[in-house]
Amino acid sequence: MSKSPLRQDKTCLNCRYVVDNRFCPNCGQENTDTRKTFHHLFIHFFEDLTHYENAFWKTIKNLFFKPASLTKEYLSGKRLSYLAPVRLYIFISFITFFLTAIFPTNKDELVKTDQTTTVPVKDKNGVTKDSVISKKAMKFSEILKADEKAKKEKHLTNAQLNENFINFGYKNLKELDSLQKYGPAEDRLNDFEYMITKKTLLVKAKNTKEEMMEKFLEEARHNFPKALFIYMPLFAFVLWLFHGKKRWFYFDHGIFTLHYFSFLLLSALLIFFFRKIMNCFVENTFTQCITYLGVGVGYFWMLYYFFPAHHRFYGETRAISFLKSLAMFVINSILMGILLLVFIIYTFINIH
Repeated sequence: MSKSPLRQDKTCLNCRYVVDNRFCPNCGQENTDTRKTFHHLFIHFFEDLTHYENAFWKTIKNLFFKPASLTKEYLSGKRLSYLAPVRLYIFISFITFFLTAIFPTNKDELVKTDQTTTVPVKDKNGVTKDSVISKKAMKFSEILKADEKAKKEKHLTNAQLNENFINFGYKNLKELDSLQKYGPAEDRLNDFEYMITKKTLLVKAKNTKEEMMEKFLEEARHNFPKALFIYMPLFAFVLWLFHGKKRWFYFDHGIFTLHYFSFLLLSALLIFFFRKIMNCFVENTFTQCITYLGVGVGYFWMLYYFFPAHHRFYGETRAISFLKSLAMFVINSILMGILLLVFIIYTFINIH
């Protein structure tokens, strides 16, 4: 509680309600002087930070190790000791997608490959072989020739790969439009097929296979949080279908969903960092076993978590809860598959 002196004026500065004690009975704002010394500012900051940290770590502990306990505590009215569900989800979602975006996808990306190049070298027997050497050991003119040769070879290789990548049987947009306009009726595409094929040909004309995949992954990284946010109401709706409408409100299922999806994102983030840490060690049989074991345990806990969480929160028998959980798992898998398909199409359409 703040140690600041109370204002002499009993009118709340926030809602203009009459305040008899320290806190306004209408909005809850503390009726203290708004002009603070640096000492009061520092103490207030420290108190808020300590309270937030305590609530945060208590929330994370219950979320990760005690399935459904956080949801039950929140719905029972014990809310000041934990982070609010919406704030918790937004915070974990932001941290997860932000950190996974700024870190390289694998340890090979940490190596600057442009510091080496491949040049033809003759061995003792006069046989010419390609050899990878450092650019520092080459003359400037040799570097230019080697880079130019590598670009030409890469361009030819990419052109061949690009021709066979996502091939619908049309060489270019001109051929597609010609067949669509003048070809037999049975060979013409419907509007949706034409849109996808046209978009594919446009993207292939401007990008290589690697560039297309890079842009697709970049678009997917930006759109996936939106898709996940859109799916949460559907997940809560499936819960609503399987449980009594008189005992449970949609709001209750929504809180359970927010906590469950927060757990999934947090688990995915921990698995991501565990892999990053293991990539720092020399790769051998032992480190590979540790990596596979750790990642396997993480994914198993993500998959298994819903079953005890569902049983403890809704209070049904283990058999009934297990059967309902399996049914919901199948339904959500189908819905998620449909959403992912729409998500992939939407992402592909937005590639330039």
